[in-house]
Amino acid sequence: MKKRYNSPDCWETLREKLIGLGEHSIRKSYYPELQQRLIELEIIENELRKHHNRLEALVKERTSELKSANEQLKQEIVERKLAEDALRLSEEFFSKAFNSSPIMMSIIRFSDCRYINVNDTFLYYTGYSRKEVIGRTAVDLNVWIDVNKETGLMRLLREQGSVYNKELRLRTKSGDIREVIVSRIINNINGEKCILGVAQDITEKKQFEKEIARLERLNLVGQIAAGIGHEIRNPMTTVRGFLQILGGKEKCIEYKKFFNLMIEELDRANLIITEFLSLAKHKALDIEVQNINVILKTLLPLMLADSMNIDKYVVVELGETPDFLMNEKEIRQLVLNLVRNGLEAMPPGGTLNIKTFTDGGEVVLSVQDQGKGIEPDVIEKIGTPFFTTKDNGTGLGLAVCYGIAARHNAIIKVETSPTGTTFFVRFKI
Repeated sequence: MKKRYNSPDCWETLREKLIGLGEHSIRKSYYPELQQRLIELEIIENELRKHHNRLEALVKERTSELKSANEQLKQEIVERKLAEDALRLSEEFFSKAFNSSPIMMSIIRFSDCRYINVNDTFLYYTGYSRKEVIGRTAVDLNVWIDVNKETGLMRLLREQGSVYNKELRLRTKSGDIREVIVSRIINNINGEKCILGVAQDITEKKQFEKEIARLERLNLVGQIAAGIGHEIRNPMTTVRGFLQILGGKEKCIEYKKFFNLMIEELDRANLIITEFLSLAKHKALDIEVQNINVILKTLLPLMLADSMNIDKYVVVELGETPDFLMNEKEIRQLVLNLVRNGLEAMPPGGTLNIKTFTDGGEVVLSVQDQGKGIEPDVIEKIGTPFFTTKDNGTGLGLAVCYGIAARHNAIIKVETSPTGTTFFVRFKI
């Protein structure tokens, strides 16, 4: 029968044998393989402990790195959020500046030159709707008049990346011609290569500069005329007087018609000098408050007589107009010059329409003929002293009209077409 280890002493003895202690240790006397295995286990246990320690150290190191990376990530998130906010504000600012700008702005795709966006000012000046512009090119819309100049501008833009303050002529949807100064720059917008273009309308500025230059020429001619007018008139008056005396003598009666011809030519020269003097910018005027309709009613019989003699017609339509300061003599001359020019421009049977009306705080006189219109190269020279298309003209009639208008704080505008021409004289009141 096997011995049982029921007492504590028996168990202690057995434990000592198993772990290699005591006099009867298994480790010493019975199982050398177990002893070797226990040694190996101790070695493994030590290695595991080392690995555990290294792992704890590595975990601590990685935890520290993760904490640092997490802090850095938080900082990057904050910075990116700030950058996104700044970008959003910048985009909002650009959008507001783009859409509210008083000058024409457009964004064009670089690859195919199609409009991506345009502002309201662009639509206002060109007359197009946004739907008509977006997705189309300037060639599709036939916007630019100087196509070769526009092509050269785009070539320069591709070479330099930007162009500034180049003058071009723009055609609106209605066919009107506008003078603009164009600047363009290549830039990336939302990751796409685009052309940001701006165009400022300088049509009125150009017209103002031309008007100033024309008035300066008129003033120069007027100053010259004022300087020499009296010196020429004095001997002419003497010659005219002696011609009248000689024409009345019996000995010279056979030369009467020649004397009369010379007197007529002297009177014509005197009239030209008078027109010269009318060009003077600072000519002294006797002005008083009058109504332009009264002057037109006074001139109506004379205008009707002139038109009937050449088989033409004059129609006058007078609207309600306020009184304003004017020199009656000069306004009469202004009206007669415009009326006679209109009658001469029409074929027999034509009708000349004369109207007066009020428009936006201005009194307007319009004279409309039914002639063939004025050529574009001629209309730019209208009002220039000595420029005329008539065989026997002096080139001073319209120049005098412009001078009179300037002295009355008025401007003259011309609209022409193949069916006739209209002169508008706008008096500011």
